[in-house]
Amino acid sequence: MDILRTPDSRFQNLPDYEFAPHYYDVVGHETGTLRLHYIDEGPKDGRVILMMHGEPSWSYLYRFMIKKVSEAGFRVIAPDLIGFGRSDKPSETSDYTYSRHVDWMSDWFEALKIQNAVLFCQDWGGLIGLRLVAKYSDQFSGVIAANTGLPTGEHSASEAFLQWQEYSQSVPVFPAGGVISRGTVRKLSDTEIAAYDAPYPDETYKAGARIFPKLVPTSPDADGAKDNKEAWKVLSQFNKPFLTCFSDQDPVTAGGEKIFQKLVPGCEGQDHTILTGGGHFLQEDVSDELSDIIIKFAGQV
Repeated sequence: MDILRTPDSRFQNLPDYEFAPHYYDVVGHETGTLRLHYIDEGPKDGRVILMMHGEPSWSYLYRFMIKKVSEAGFRVIAPDLIGFGRSDKPSETSDYTYSRHVDWMSDWFEALKIQNAVLFCQDWGGLIGLRLVAKYSDQFSGVIAANTGLPTGEHSASEAFLQWQEYSQSVPVFPAGGVISRGTVRKLSDTEIAAYDAPYPDETYKAGARIFPKLVPTSPDADGAKDNKEAWKVLSQFNKPFLTCFSDQDPVTAGGEKIFQKLVPGCEGQDHTILTGGGHFLQEDVSDELSDIIIKFAGQV
């Protein structure tokens, strides 16, 4: 396996992103050792807020929320998935599978010995983060799910998602920053778009970002589908607070909150919300509102 590592110089002077890097070497029996980057801000004895990103973003997506939530006294941990951000990037699309992503993040999560965490997850942050909740449910005290899901391949994907899947595999140059920009309501600055492109000096670094849409289970026999079905058995017994916080302008995940509210008992009695003015990457559009929701939620669980 050929492993690429983005030069540190690519991450200098990014707007509003001045966090100290932290690293952990994840180990997979098929993939060897890979360096995983994460942000760790706020008091070390504070309640942990685990912020997990999706496709094709990285922890930069949470820069405003990290500051506000950590300043409120919480310990905010935001990892970059393997293939994204400052984490190592296997160079072949075949190096990435759903199961490997879960294994990599499980190794990291166990190493940090996190307890009483609140997960905030969006996009693939939910597909992977909710698997962590199912696997380590005793170590989580609550969940906030935003514009995400946990598909088992038993239901048809939306037309918007299928179009995105096809585009991701066929576009000659995968425009990570452009994808983020098109998935927000507010207009991102050129420097912000460039920051989303920073992890990828050229196309060879984008194998993970490009293949991720194809890894979403769209059939019951897809990798991860059966494991997700097993995870749902755990989530269907998850009685700890579980809040849905979707946005009003995301065609890909619209209506997804209803599945959680129907199946997860911890959703009962929660102040679920649909945030106005948020696109798929609602962290860019309504960061203040999301931060306030996290602070209130984490202060009560």
